[in-house]
Amino acid sequence: MKNILILAGRELRSLFLSPLAWSILAIVQFIHAYLFMGQLEGFIEVQDRLNLMQSPAGLTEVVVMPVFGSWITIILWLMIVPLLTMRLISEERRNRTISLLFSAPLSLTEIILGKYLGVLGFLILMIALITLMPLSLMASGDLDLGHLLAILLGLFLLSAAFAATGLFMSTLTQYPVVAAISSVGTLLLFLIIAWVGGDVRDDGTSNTLSYLSMLSHYEGLLRGVINSVDVIYFLLYISCFLILGIRRLDADRLQA
Repeated sequence: MKNILILAGRELRSLFLSPLAWSILAIVQFIHAYLFMGQLEGFIEVQDRLNLMQSPAGLTEVVVMPVFGSWITIILWLMIVPLLTMRLISEERRNRTISLLFSAPLSLTEIILGKYLGVLGFLILMIALITLMPLSLMASGDLDLGHLLAILLGLFLLSAAFAATGLFMSTLTQYPVVAAISSVGTLLLFLIIAWVGGDVRDDGTSNTLSYLSMLSHYEGLLRGVINSVDVIYFLLYISCFLILGIRRLDADRLQA
């Protein structure tokens, strides 16, 4: 565990040494702030009408949920996570330092988990920064903290799944750009796969493809429902791609 944390810290520090990480932080903050202010302005305009309803929607449903569930947010994270993961292994292979990595007193599992946790730490920081915006609503209004927690859990699991996919794609090639493009394509497939066969059959039951779609499980958490099926789906997805990454490195080590 110590080796994993050391490698994760090294990866996290290397991210902050590049202008890419700081640029991503700034862009994410700016776009989410723009979406947040737009939703807040819309809430203020309809607040009087909402108060006339018997069970009016609150700040979390009207302001927070649309921001974190918008396609702009999903596409933004779909673009930035592959940028963060594309160099994790591919750059080691391109610089011919992967043999040095194999000769280090680290197991393949420690290498994958260390690099993965380094990126995951950066993603957690991004989520924490944008969480300050909805938390600021507590100063002047009521916020459903349980619903907010479910939304943040959903965004964290979605980000973790994106990072696991990007890490695996980075093990397949020595070209970071190829790894990034492959990650975007794979993630896009798992986001929209439910649309291929339709979300619901004629008899009203869910289509099998909807269970494979990350978007279907993410939307459940956005609604404030922490369902074990959704959480287990993301955990299995992440585990699968991390194991694939370990197997790919094992094949490289045997060839070295």
